[in-house]
Amino acid sequence: MPLALIPGFTLPSLPLGPITIQSFGVLTALGVITAVYLAGRAARGMGRDPQVIMDFAVVGVLSGVVFGHLVHVLLYHPEELGRGWQVFKFWEGLSSMGGLVGGIVAALVWFRWKGIRFAHYSDAIALGMAPGWGVARVGCFTVHDHPGIRSDFFLAVNMDGVARHDLGLYEAILLFALGALLWTLHRRGILRGRLLVLLGVLYGTARFFLDFLRARPGDGIDYVDGRYLGLTPAQYIVVVVVAYSVYRLATFRPDAARARAGKAA
Repeated sequence: MPLALIPGFTLPSLPLGPITIQSFGVLTALGVITAVYLAGRAARGMGRDPQVIMDFAVVGVLSGVVFGHLVHVLLYHPEELGRGWQVFKFWEGLSSMGGLVGGIVAALVWFRWKGIRFAHYSDAIALGMAPGWGVARVGCFTVHDHPGIRSDFFLAVNMDGVARHDLGLYEAILLFALGALLWTLHRRGILRGRLLVLLGVLYGTARFFLDFLRARPGDGIDYVDGRYLGLTPAQYIVVVVVAYSVYRLATFRPDAARARAGKAA
């Protein structure tokens, strides 16, 4: 097998007393900041209150961490349930798709509770989410916590002498590309009110197929994702996301959306 184009590397950690700062955590936090900043900027440009984005971000992130950890423990690695209080250690093990579910739940509750139409901010959230998530995925790449099957693909990463797909790298590239596409559509006034569901269709479809590249039991990786009938938990989640997003795209009525926006103004 040809050598991987990208050499394996590990960024050094920074111990600070009882905690250790790692590149994954730093880039994940930077991804959240990027997402909130870009979403707030987009909301302001649409004539919406960017403070709504800031306020929701707190609830959305907290819910995302809780759901992300629960999905990680209960679905991806249920073997960890035998490790004492692991289910309550929310800082150890996060599933990005679980975080997405947590964000959706938070949005359903928070926007209704505040009496704010989610549709008025959905485009802004999409414009922040894609690049912000991409930054967080760079964090995954720096610690190689999503190793794939062996490959001679030119973007394979040398992991302990074996060339493998690195799903963190692939998703970072995908999300940055989707972010660029969404901002282009936004600036040209194309698909207004539908950017978030478009993101759901594009990312969800790509993620479904990318997960087939993840390492499997017996592939030389000790810590692999759980699978059910051959599919990862994320694949089941994105099937629902894509189906709902396609439905919303097919039933979206621009005239009705403009009328609601006019009444709100």
